[in-house]
Amino acid sequence: MARAATTSDVFNAIAEPCRRDILSVLARGEAPVAHLVDALQLTQPQVSKHLGVLRTVGAVRCRSVGRQRWYRVHPAALAPVSAWMASFEQQVNERRDRLDDYLSELQGQQPHLDDQEHPS
Repeated sequence: MARAATTSDVFNAIAEPCRRDILSVLARGEAPVAHLVDALQLTQPQVSKHLGVLRTVGAVRCRSVGRQRWYRVHPAALAPVSAWMASFEQQVNERRDRLDDYLSELQGQQPHLDDQEHPS
């Protein structure tokens, strides 16, 4: 099966760790390319390439200030990822609830030291 293009959707775009790192930096606030280069220790062409992919899928937005481009996360484009993750969160929470119930049941079956008779 052929691999989908990285620009086909946000899931393919964020499959690349460098792009997730870029999103993490931008989650702290809008930043120019130079800041991303410094923060991630990547070359400017590498950062620009990854930003291009993220822009294509709508995960980041760009605005120009003079000759400088400032990038920011566009959260709406990440909504499919969030919705997908939410299904796992629900499963994990249900399992934790079952584990809590089971542990409470086990604790109810164990005698407590205060309940035992102490020899005089």
